[in-house]
Amino acid sequence: MRRILIVEDEDIIRSALRKLLEHTGYEVSDAGSVDEAERAFDLQQFDLIISDLRLPGAPGTELITRAPNSPVLIMTSYASLRSAVDSMKMGAVEYIAKPFDHDEMLAAVESILSRKSAPVDLATPEVAADGTAAGDPARHMFGDCDAMQQVFTLIRKVAPTETTVLVQGESGTGKELAAQALHQLSPRAARPLISVNCAAIPESLIESELFGHEKGAFTGAVSARTGLIEAADGGSLFLDEIGELPAEAQARLLRVLQEGEIRKVGSTQSRKVSVRMIAATHRNLKAMTRTGEFREDLYYRLNVMQIRIPPLRERQSDILGLARRFLERQGKRMNKQGLNLSPDAMQVLERHRWPGNVRELENAIERATILCDTDLITPSLLDLDSDGGDFAIPQSLVEGDHAPTTTREPDTANDLSLEDYFQHFVLENQDRMSETELAQKLGISRKSLWERRQRLGIPRKKTPSN
Repeated sequence: MRRILIVEDEDIIRSALRKLLEHTGYEVSDAGSVDEAERAFDLQQFDLIISDLRLPGAPGTELITRAPNSPVLIMTSYASLRSAVDSMKMGAVEYIAKPFDHDEMLAAVESILSRKSAPVDLATPEVAADGTAAGDPARHMFGDCDAMQQVFTLIRKVAPTETTVLVQGESGTGKELAAQALHQLSPRAARPLISVNCAAIPESLIESELFGHEKGAFTGAVSARTGLIEAADGGSLFLDEIGELPAEAQARLLRVLQEGEIRKVGSTQSRKVSVRMIAATHRNLKAMTRTGEFREDLYYRLNVMQIRIPPLRERQSDILGLARRFLERQGKRMNKQGLNLSPDAMQVLERHRWPGNVRELENAIERATILCDTDLITPSLLDLDSDGGDFAIPQSLVEGDHAPTTTREPDTANDLSLEDYFQHFVLENQDRMSETELAQKLGISRKSLWERRQRLGIPRKKTPSN
């Protein structure tokens, strides 16, 4: 069983994270500070250390040097996200921003542990028994259908080059997995892959986060900071949901692609960088260029090689194969090996529309595994009918038209569905609450709030520029 150490001074966060990881099948220990952790445990015995950045006494990054053989994942608030870049440069294997949702944390933990158990020899890529390289997309993404095989072929061809890649697909299709495969199969695999969700960073901070800033560049800039693009120098930069970049950041990014150089906010000097750019979006960028939401010149710089990840509803033959893989994985995590899908459950899975794509399928299997008391997964355990089985993604969202959808007026408060409640709450409170406050009140992460806005067509209120 994998051993994980949590170092976090907030009791509520430490306790919740411990329960999450123990429920998933990990052996977990915890401490409230770096010194407490070192006194109580042999740090070298842990397969992973998850630490808050700011702790009483020594910072969480101190664990990188005190436990050189254990990977360290740094947790940081959005307000201190710039410090996470320095953490990566000091040797942290990954950072995750607070508040985070459970799926985000578990995915990061699994990714780190899988890399630790199967290190890649960069001079001679590791080859599995089936002949695929360690970074090969077929080892990270499942897909037997023709559409996914074409995706794998494209990734294998373009990965060894320096070509900029635009990955397109709906939320939950696996765009980040494609980016990871592109990086791991490239000559840059020895250097970092920095992943940035452009929608998850406040608009007022996006330029500083990407390009860095000089001391005194703006109020609160008490010291110079390195940007995420500079942190990816020599490696790859994955810009997820690039369609959400504001106009000023788009212009700066264009210069990076054209000239290979960055200029920090508040600086008069430029610096050369060597970064392989991988961008992803669920929006129609070409349609956005016609409305002026996205720069046309930047679109053509990004769209050198386009890889489209098909939605799950177009991969009918892959549904049961994916479900069985997720069932096996969840069974191992929860010590419930030997679970199987009933014939009725298989029919339900194949008939479902899958608006949430592969992510929705994985969540349904995880839910059923938790609830299952026998060795057979039945339709009732999947609970797909009540989870929007007939929901179809509005074509307007795919085409880039984000006009708000019409919401039905409930007869009484008791008639509010979860989606109705979400729309009602956001529209009623977004004028007086920030995105962070809205997410906290709803009990979800900022990323989940943004994704639901996109799915339901709820526009984000624009704040007036100073």
